[in-house]
Amino acid sequence: MRKPIIAGNWKMNGALEEAQKLAQGVVDALGDAKNADVAVCPPFTALSAVSMIVKGTNVKLGAQNCNENDSGAYTGEISPVFLKELGVDYCIIGHSERRQYYAETDAKINAKAKALYQHGIIPIICVGELLDERKAGRTLDVVLGQVRGCLAELPREKMIESVIAYEPVWAIGTGEVATPEQAQEVHAAIRAELAKLFDQELADAVRLQYGGSMKPDNAEGLMAKADIDGGLIGGAALKADSFAGIVACC
Repeated sequence: MRKPIIAGNWKMNGALEEAQKLAQGVVDALGDAKNADVAVCPPFTALSAVSMIVKGTNVKLGAQNCNENDSGAYTGEISPVFLKELGVDYCIIGHSERRQYYAETDAKINAKAKALYQHGIIPIICVGELLDERKAGRTLDVVLGQVRGCLAELPREKMIESVIAYEPVWAIGTGEVATPEQAQEVHAAIRAELAKLFDQELADAVRLQYGGSMKPDNAEGLMAKADIDGGLIGGAALKADSFAGIVACC
């Protein structure tokens, strides 16, 4: 039985005081949560402060991105070594906004996953199709192509602990939500692809999140589906009560 995982992606929101307040609200509501694994992913500038707030609770710390190198002449980048020093447990990689605005490729995301593995950080690997790709009936071709590219040559013993987030790009921050049936179709296809790439045992173990305007009022229907194991939450993670409401649906 896969334990649900709910991760809050705060994106570029939360100056230090605001981030501390939100983190404290999440800890007050979910610090003892046992029905799901819970993580918050604040901006880099708030990671240290938030790490102190969540320390010793059931709320884990996540980052929103990393570089694939441990060190070097990469101005403005963040090494997984730095994340590990701050107690980061999870790191989001391959979010559609990184793909769209910073031209990140599947190969780049694959390299980041390997780097995170080296430092004991669990990647949350994002995949998802654009609206025109869905309208053209190419959803599974696009998403499974991303899965194959992002997971190429990843070690099985690390991959089995990883998380994959299916985020239809047309549903991120738009208020539009894939129906539970649409989301389940893609999640089931991802799980079947994992069985082909690795084996059925791994496919049955890897947790698959849904991301894309998940809120307390639609979370239960989505997570009731057999292959949806939680959510990567954007806007609804910026308020502790709405984030807690999603966790309560697990």
